[in-house]
Amino acid sequence: MKLILTEKECETFFYNALCNGLSYLEGYGLELKYEGKDYAVAQGLAYAKKGDNACFEDVIMAILRDGKDIRFVDHEGDYNEYVTLKRIHHKVPKVEMATLMEMVNEQDDALTADVILQTVIFGEVIFG
Repeated sequence: MKLILTEKECETFFYNALCNGLSYLEGYGLELKYEGKDYAVAQGLAYAKKGDNACFEDVIMAILRDGKDIRFVDHEGDYNEYVTLKRIHHKVPKVEMATLMEMVNEQDDALTADVILQTVIFGEVIFG
């Protein structure tokens, strides 16, 4: 069965996974990196859109929507990957439907987010 999601839906899944599971990835020795100038520009965009309610994940999404990439650097191995908005649109539909439904049904947790993030970043679940 093929799951068809809109680009906005893919971005929403990834955004929620960032909010719920980004710190989980640090336990694997992964670090999120981005260009400082990209962050500064995106921060302005995020705050213009959301005001004081903008958070770190809003800025990360603004970086991606501005056509830039983010990097996940593996300090313990060779799993270094770039993530772009196009990659998110391509990889989120490849996450197991049961995992996505956990998020849709608001029954998700850090493990749900971890599976979504790893699938987007690596194309599969490598850690955990």
